[in-house]
Amino acid sequence: MTSIPTLTTARLTLRGLQAEDFGPVAEFYSSDRARFVGGPVSEDMAWRILAGEIGHWTLRGFGRWAAEETATGKLAGVIGPWFPQDWPEPEIGWDLMNGFEGLGYATEAARAALDYAFDTLGWRTAISLTAPGNTGSENVAKRLGAQRDGAFEHDRYGRMLVWRHSGPEARV
Repeated sequence: MTSIPTLTTARLTLRGLQAEDFGPVAEFYSSDRARFVGGPVSEDMAWRILAGEIGHWTLRGFGRWAAEETATGKLAGVIGPWFPQDWPEPEIGWDLMNGFEGLGYATEAARAALDYAFDTLGWRTAISLTAPGNTGSENVAKRLGAQRDGAFEHDRYGRMLVWRHSGPEARV
């Protein structure tokens, strides 16, 4: 089993997801806010999504973290590097739990995830995928310096916009 590192940012602790995170994950995935990431879905499907996030660390040796608000201990998001079997290439992805949008947490955690992907995993490039119309996620990608790089058609999620992040050599 892969050991999941813990990272910290100014306001967040990025840690491994656990069963105790199911409540906020299920609440998010059952809400209309999940429409950009394949939802809303049933509680059973939300459990499978959580299990897939946790299992990704074992299958790939990396994955998305629980982005916990350090001051409160509340789950703010699921953010980090991942590469599902049917993805075009490795991605930095972010899902913010209900009530945590608009606080800059996705950008803050995704920056830390990009640093980890480049510095620890040795990635030379990364993408982020956003659903058309998801202006919040598009704005996060732009704040991270990503540029539009075409689109990707997924069997389940449909058309997704590809945002290309500058490689490690371009970071300041």
